[in-house]
Amino acid sequence: MTSEEIQKFVKANKLSDDKHLKITFRKRNPGYGIFVEYKDAAELQAKNFWRIVSLTHFKEWQSSKDINLSRIFSGSDFVKLVVE
Repeated sequence: MTSEEIQKFVKANKLSDDKHLKITFRKRNPGYGIFVEYKDAAELQAKNFWRIVSLTHFKEWQSSKDINLSRIFSGSDFVKLVVE
């Protein structure tokens, strides 16, 4: 997916901390998590990279907001995004 497609999806679905996504990738199993904005968000989005906190780290991230719990993924590897 392109950066514009992902941004459009995020805006259209008004994503927040209580809505997680199913992210289908081209070359790996689907993942579940949320998009996280950090101070480098604009720079990453310009290069079509996205910070995602997986559901396995979600509760810990909610309490600590520790950005180290997130991983950066390339949007070009995304095939489909679905709000769960």
